[in-house]
Amino acid sequence: MQETKEQVAGGEYTSPQALPPWSGIRRVAREEYYTSGHRTCQGCESAQMMRLLAKAAGPRTIVLTATGCMYVANTTYYTTPWVLPWIHTQLGSTGSGATGTAAGLRALMRKGKLTQEPINIIAVCGDGGGADMGLSAISAALQHTKYNFLILMYDNESYANTDIQTSGSSPYGVNTSFSPPGKVHRIMHEQWKKNTAPMLAVGHPDCRYVATVVSSNAVDTMNKVRRALSIGGPTFIHCLNPCPKGWDYDPKYSHEIGELAVETGVWPLYEIEDGKLKMYGKSQHIANGVLKRRPVSEYLLRQGRFAHLKDEDIALIQARTDTMWEKWALPGVIAFSKA
Repeated sequence: MQETKEQVAGGEYTSPQALPPWSGIRRVAREEYYTSGHRTCQGCESAQMMRLLAKAAGPRTIVLTATGCMYVANTTYYTTPWVLPWIHTQLGSTGSGATGTAAGLRALMRKGKLTQEPINIIAVCGDGGGADMGLSAISAALQHTKYNFLILMYDNESYANTDIQTSGSSPYGVNTSFSPPGKVHRIMHEQWKKNTAPMLAVGHPDCRYVATVVSSNAVDTMNKVRRALSIGGPTFIHCLNPCPKGWDYDPKYSHEIGELAVETGVWPLYEIEDGKLKMYGKSQHIANGVLKRRPVSEYLLRQGRFAHLKDEDIALIQARTDTMWEKWALPGVIAFSKA
């Protein structure tokens, strides 16, 4: 545990742990708190995200998981990969679970039934449980600024646990069990991916930290988790997680697919801390003009879920991505342009 002496001595049981960033892979803790015992698909980046967040948070942590892939695959009868205390909450209850756990710990510490100490609370949901069904509960949770917790949404862009149905995070034109391409209608899913992280950041100005991550960048991802847990108050992280089953690619390419999402500009990496936006990683280089974005076709055509797209479909997605970086007031983040 890495809390400061002043926090414990002062009885500040709601103060966050002190979790400084790791300067490189050699500084990362060796201990693992998400280990063998899960039954996720081969190449599952959501499972990798669970491993990274548990390692980043450390042993004095409680994890809540809403119904979804990371609930079902991690709780097979009598087996679990979690070395941390773990709680299941219902599909739309991520925010409620986080707030209730924080409030419960605070009450128990106040009554002297638990030692007064900082304990990390991480509530995890998929895009179905976060961007769709649980969005209102997450919004309410982010307004409870007297409690410290992190809500992390792992986004595989579908309801992957129930056979790959479309969600609010599913990208334009994608082939899912709810939007199969046909001879008459090639594009069945015409909606664009919900821009969840900026929506929550703009709508909740007292939420001190919102970030996007991809588990392909392990150290950056763990440092964002550590920052979210140590800044104080409710925080939110949105993680893109390539899914071999739903995205239809060889599992050995999960890491590479995640990197391509960033390099093509489809998935920008940034953090918003106390209202200040900062791009990081390759997204920062793209925003500064140091790195040229790769064509989105290099990302799309590596996935079977986009195999039905024609050149004009890819050109449309490329044009929307160009607009995101070249015309938005905050490139890659906020879909407004100056009048």
